[in-house]
Amino acid sequence: MSLFAVENLTVQFGNVFVVTGVSFEIAKGETFALVGESGSGKSMTALAALNLLPYNAVMKTNSMRLQNEDLAQLSENDWCKIRGRKIAIIFQDPIASLNPVMTIGAQIAEVLKLHFQLSKNEIKQRVIELLQQVELPNAAQRVNDYPHQLSGGQRQRVMIAIALAGKPDLLIADEPTTALDVTIQAQILELLKNIQAQTGMALWLISHDLALVASIAKRVAVMQNGKIVETGNAQNLFQNPQHPYTQKLVAALPSMQSCKNKAITVKPALLQVKNFHCHYPIRKGIFKRVVDYVRAVDGVSFTLEKGKTLALVGESGCGKTTLGKALLHLIPSSGGEVFLDGIALHELTGETLRKQRAALQIIFQDPFSSMNPRMLIGEIIAEGLKALHPETSATQRELRVRKLLKRVELPEEAMYRYPHEFSGGQRQRICIARALAVEPKVIICDEPTSALDVSVQAQIIELLKMLQREQGMSYLFITHDLGVVAEIADNVAVMFKGKIVEQGAVKQVLTAPQHSYTQKLLAAVPKSI
Repeated sequence: MSLFAVENLTVQFGNVFVVTGVSFEIAKGETFALVGESGSGKSMTALAALNLLPYNAVMKTNSMRLQNEDLAQLSENDWCKIRGRKIAIIFQDPIASLNPVMTIGAQIAEVLKLHFQLSKNEIKQRVIELLQQVELPNAAQRVNDYPHQLSGGQRQRVMIAIALAGKPDLLIADEPTTALDVTIQAQILELLKNIQAQTGMALWLISHDLALVASIAKRVAVMQNGKIVETGNAQNLFQNPQHPYTQKLVAALPSMQSCKNKAITVKPALLQVKNFHCHYPIRKGIFKRVVDYVRAVDGVSFTLEKGKTLALVGESGCGKTTLGKALLHLIPSSGGEVFLDGIALHELTGETLRKQRAALQIIFQDPFSSMNPRMLIGEIIAEGLKALHPETSATQRELRVRKLLKRVELPEEAMYRYPHEFSGGQRQRICIARALAVEPKVIICDEPTSALDVSVQAQIIELLKMLQREQGMSYLFITHDLGVVAEIADNVAVMFKGKIVEQGAVKQVLTAPQHSYTQKLLAAVPKSI
């Protein structure tokens, strides 16, 4: 017997249909997954199921039922009794979904006050129980914390606690692990499975991560351009996809096995980092005396060879991005030596350092926030040329920008548009073009594919590999996705609490890890489809 069922759901904005003729059902206690790329209509379908669509959206459906209740006929007052109580949702971005000026305890209590008749003490006790249920450490002490005081994984646990507070029959999880590290992702998935087993609720998972879906879902529907193109048992669907779009998604998955065929070769060193530190003082007391240091990067050493890719992997907070920015002198370092093609960068200052900046560039994690929204794409790409090669004329810069856009497979007319007019994958291509503009020897890639769909991720990885083959540049590739590491890296360094605990050829590290932390990372990777 189905718990939730929708028949012929359509959502449109004006003349644009974002969901068209969608039908599916979810049984009690079942884990159902809706998968597809960004813009396919997954989240709009979930918002329609909660009657939370934007004001200018028009929804039509033959039927939408929760058990024996016709949801399509409910008033807004009736919906307030359903949302959070019978159907709850975990949104994709917890920091944007949580109220920054309310404690996490107060935000969980809101649900309890709305749906249950409980005393003040009962609410307080229930809030602590929920935080314990989602395995937040020191729950009784953390109820008075604010969202900014928690890590990404902890904030997602709070979101789950809020969703569970109403004891829902159906829990919608909209990309609940997209930006989380592989170990935190594994913890969140295990948590959801345990809670589902305890409560018997149904779980509707929305994701573009097929490996994740295969590890948790029993039944899957694949969505493309607002329509469901294939539905079936998860194992059968991924092992034998019938629709061309499903086949394309499965083929685009990065494989941990791809590193096994990589030959181990040695090339001349290009970037050498020796005993590198980034320490930040902890000050306390009236006079703000230094009592200790945060050792974000603590004695790191590695070598990046010419024409090769070194992947720097580890969880959020381990110091990967701090290391990358400090190597570029975007933030100060506390000591150590950095040699780029024999030049001691740690000894340079002022104009001599500025002249070396062209040799070392970066691609940031979020392409949209790393571009000036008021500048045209052509101006953004040419900015580095103007700063680091002022001798180039405007005509030369324009010609270079056109060539770079073609190089990253974007049309030349893109130079006359703004960042908001492009998709996430296109914006990342623009950032790659900007990094290439000054002809660097090394590009630091800081999580450049973490928020991209699997097919777009595959395109960006292939583009980076092609550019490396043709131009011989080297990449320091910062990531927590070991599947991507297997696809793109020649060597890998594993970072934990500011230190590199293991490094070597990617084939050796991923197939025969020696350190317990590396083994933990690999154990948390969802099994390949």
